[in-house]
Amino acid sequence: MVLNIILLVISTIGAGLGYFLIRNPQQSSFKSVLVYAGAYLFSITIIHILPELFSESDTPYELGIWLLAGFFLQHILEYFTSGVEHGHIHSHNHSSSAYLVVIALCIHALLEGSLLSHPSSSHAQHESETILFGIILHKMPAAFALMAIMNDFFKSKMSSIIVLIVFALMSPIGLVLTNFITLDDKGIQYLFAIVGGSFLHISTTIFVESNPGHQRDFKKLIALFLGVLSAILVESL
Repeated sequence: MVLNIILLVISTIGAGLGYFLIRNPQQSSFKSVLVYAGAYLFSITIIHILPELFSESDTPYELGIWLLAGFFLQHILEYFTSGVEHGHIHSHNHSSSAYLVVIALCIHALLEGSLLSHPSSSHAQHESETILFGIILHKMPAAFALMAIMNDFFKSKMSSIIVLIVFALMSPIGLVLTNFITLDDKGIQYLFAIVGGSFLHISTTIFVESNPGHQRDFKKLIALFLGVLSAILVESL
């Protein structure tokens, strides 16, 4: 667990600080990274999270309801985050909207961190490493976009960095809290179904928004297939 926390914090803060080094986040290479991350996140949800959830559940219908709840909860959160979870960078000039972005992102990060608290019974050899890698891939562009927004709002690097640190700690806090919260097996399954639903929303949104004009973009197509292949390879090890 300690290693997971260190990796989550370092990767998130490192990606956020990278904003000060990269001045053109809309370049195609950045978008290709988003597509890769989205493809990986979608793939581990399909081949890891969902099969495990449904194989261990005796109430698949109820599990499906909680998946839908997670999907639409993420849809609601994105009304406040403006899509920062998948690398969107928007200016927020009013304090209320900027703080809502941070609050909504922290709620999402707390939930996704809970996935790492539960060793997989059907993937015991590597426990949650595949999910950890997916969360890191997802949090890095989110941290980058968050820093762009906060830097524009605060006009102070130190204030932006403090917000980044808070965001970086949210998933580890979710991981730790879930270890201390007493939930039965069904409650754990429902919680993970909510997170799985949110992953489906984020990843499919990345796919839709990566090529709004339906133009041929072989870079993004390659990134997509690499994300899928990476998930399959990591899961099969």
